[in-house]
Amino acid sequence: MSQYHPKEIDLLSINTIRMLAVDAVEKANSGHPGLPLGAAPAAYALWRHFYTHNPQNPAWLNRDRFVLSAGHGSMMQYALLHLTGYDVSLDDLKQFRQWQSNTPGHPEYGHTPGIETTTGPLGQGFATGVGMAIAERFLAQTFNTEKHAVIGYHTYGIVSDGDLMEGVASEAASIAGNLKLGKLMYLYDSNRISIEGSTALAFTEDVAARFSAYHWHVATVEDGNDPAAIAEAIAAAQADERPSLIIVRSHIGYGSPKQDSSAVHGSPLGAETRQATREFYGWPQEDFYVPKGVYEHMRQAVTKGAAAEAAWQERFAEYQNAYPEKAAALMQAATGTLPDGWDADLPRFSLAEYPKGIATRSASGTVMQQLAKNIPTFMGGSADLNSSNKTELEGFGEWTGMQQSEIGRNQHYGVREHAMAAITNGLALSKAIVPYAATFFIFSDYARGAMRLSALMGLRAIYVLTHDSIAQGEDGATHQPIEHLASFRAMPNMRVWRPADANEVTEAWRQSIVRTDGPSLLVLSRQELPVIDRARYASESGLQQGAYVLNPDIAEPKAIIIATGSEVSLALKAAEQLHASGKPIRVVSMPSYELFAAQPKTYQDEVLPPQIAARVVVEAGIRFGWERFVGEHGAYITIDQFGASAPGSVLMKEYGFTTTAVVNAVTKLLQPCA
Repeated sequence: MSQYHPKEIDLLSINTIRMLAVDAVEKANSGHPGLPLGAAPAAYALWRHFYTHNPQNPAWLNRDRFVLSAGHGSMMQYALLHLTGYDVSLDDLKQFRQWQSNTPGHPEYGHTPGIETTTGPLGQGFATGVGMAIAERFLAQTFNTEKHAVIGYHTYGIVSDGDLMEGVASEAASIAGNLKLGKLMYLYDSNRISIEGSTALAFTEDVAARFSAYHWHVATVEDGNDPAAIAEAIAAAQADERPSLIIVRSHIGYGSPKQDSSAVHGSPLGAETRQATREFYGWPQEDFYVPKGVYEHMRQAVTKGAAAEAAWQERFAEYQNAYPEKAAALMQAATGTLPDGWDADLPRFSLAEYPKGIATRSASGTVMQQLAKNIPTFMGGSADLNSSNKTELEGFGEWTGMQQSEIGRNQHYGVREHAMAAITNGLALSKAIVPYAATFFIFSDYARGAMRLSALMGLRAIYVLTHDSIAQGEDGATHQPIEHLASFRAMPNMRVWRPADANEVTEAWRQSIVRTDGPSLLVLSRQELPVIDRARYASESGLQQGAYVLNPDIAEPKAIIIATGSEVSLALKAAEQLHASGKPIRVVSMPSYELFAAQPKTYQDEVLPPQIAARVVVEAGIRFGWERFVGEHGAYITIDQFGASAPGSVLMKEYGFTTTAVVNAVTKLLQPCA
């Protein structure tokens, strides 16, 4: 007899999960009852027999991770959290999808205890889970010893037809197979229904064959209502060194009159249908009913979780005694704390060393080498653009499907921007890893969905985005970002840095590393930029407020030039020419528009005195947003059209980014005041 042979209490617990979800959706008059009705047996089998967690300490370091990528089925997860003893009450279930509720419409990281990641857009949870599995492997390789395995957890998830239709999941699955992430396992709730009807309308591929081709272990459970068969498939998958996909043939809305139809996907059942469903399950009329014995059965998770953590604490104590330095480093990293002296010896760049200037992407690469020396969990990679992004950590090894024995800090993502960004979120969710991801700025369009989730979750994820403007040159309009700066500045909690020179790059990296409540973008140039003479101009440390005055010694300036990135050097040259003609001009470098906008008005007025109405902004991006700081009396040297194919220096001249253009714009503004 199988050790997973279900008893009456098992089936009663599964039906409790189902009906709590139905009642919550009905009370909210909003939500998705179909997935919980169909997928509850699979979720129960996983949580009951395999998922190692401690409801009393959801942040326990070596817990398993669970991702509900099909986040629309969130009420199933909330029911599981409630029944297994997390701080999710029955009243919380009754407030599903309500204002300030603990149970929002989709799982949200940092909002509900036990939620490991925010899932909403389909496929994102799948890809983020791959990042979580990469994090486990990297941390295990970094901190475990031959006799002490203190890191070793699984990443589990439930994914849907919709998840597997999304391209981001395909990208991430390919990476996971390449890396042989054997501790990654997804249960695929294959109910063959999407919002528009049968998946046969648009999704007829052989999923099993596809994932086999990705080098995954694949198994199929034909009866999604057989928790014993599901448990046996999970046990078999755990023995495989490959990531696993278990295809569970389920019935959306199982037990309701709307079973196997799209009508049960995203709408409450309605009074009559809910009553018929109750009758199918022999369920009492009482709303949010939990049968006798279910709490006692399900909350064995508390006892089991506490025992699992206690056993781990014993192992960790032995590890700590044998390797005190490694243990201290692990615990420090696990809290998101940086090592002492992490920013020691970050590079300074001088005019003497770089008389012809240095591209900010190259300066960034130099900074990254020092960060890698000082932060042992600083890791990441590029979307097949390391040589262009200058993001390879030299001497720190690499991790590929061809090289499994030693896991280095250089991750190869291939040409997969969607998955790269989502995987970066999974790495950041470990808190122990300080991850970066890199590509051309223009290709952030492909990564934007996951980058938005970085901001929404408040993760320390650092995006290195090079080739920042039309100055990247010959590749033409398809590779030249125009609207991207404005679009990311508009994204809440996203911090954009566009450094003016190499030393601003160092400071931007410093600020990005210390930021733990959200992601940072380093937007960097391909072309060489002059190193600003800090003996003549202000220290770049002023960028901690997002913007600062480069030439504060200018008395009673008549106008202000605001610039970012490569255009700051133009602004300085223009100011020098204007000063020589008797026009004192203030130059403001604003590497982080939104950080400056968040400063107290007193500081903003100090940098941009309100009485100086003559202002010119110079930035090789669209004008949108600059009205905030330039106003109706200002001038704009921006670009509001797509670029072209030509050398970068030619494009900058043809589109008006020249010292002469800046001088003329300021002069014209000052004419009425002459």
